[in-house]
This record gives sequence, C-alpha cells and structure tokens, in this order.
Amino acid sequence: MDAQQPKRKTTKVGVVVGKKMTKTVTVLVSRQVRHPVYKKIVRKRKTFLAHDGSDRCQLGDVVRIVETRPISKRKKWRVLEVIGRTTALRPGEVEADLEGSQP
Repeated sequence: MDAQQPKRKTTKVGVVVGKKMTKTVTVLVSRQVRHPVYKKIVRKRKTFLAHDGSDRCQLGDVVRIVETRPISKRKKWRVLEVIGRTTALRPGEVEADLEGSQP
C-alpha cells in the first residue's frame, strides 16, 4: 500500500432484520463457503450493527453496508444504500422468512 492510495473499504450486502434502536439497524449477511474437509457447501450468517443516520431502512430491506470508523462499541458499519425495498413486515416475519429459505 502506497501512502498516496487510500485503503479500499469493505462492503457487504445483507437484509435488515432489526430496527429497535435510533439511527441503527441490524443487518444479517449470509454467505456460502465450502467445508475444507467434507467439500459440502455450508451457509454462514453473521449480524452487523450499521449506522442509518436518516432512518430510511425498514425491516426486510436489502442494503449495502460499508466499513467505517467506530461509531460505538459494536457499530463499525454504515448503510451505504438501500438496494431493495420491501413492504412493511412485523419483526418475527423477517426471521421466519430467512429460516424457511434454508434446508
């Protein structure tokens, strides 16, 4: 890395599964990896807290988050854009939809 070139920031795409805090959303990011020994595809999921300053995200929205400076103890991501909108869902429906999509 040269001093002239800025470091590229990591971006991830996930689904908003929680919106109980002010200006903060919980984003679930899913990925598929191949098991090193058994060679089977395994789904891994992780949640991130992301800063949503304008409160534009709703439950079930597909969003792109970008790594940023630490905003609080666990919040180190920021919502970059809302990729896909969804109709307003109740909190339990988002998790039920995600659980139902996995075998």
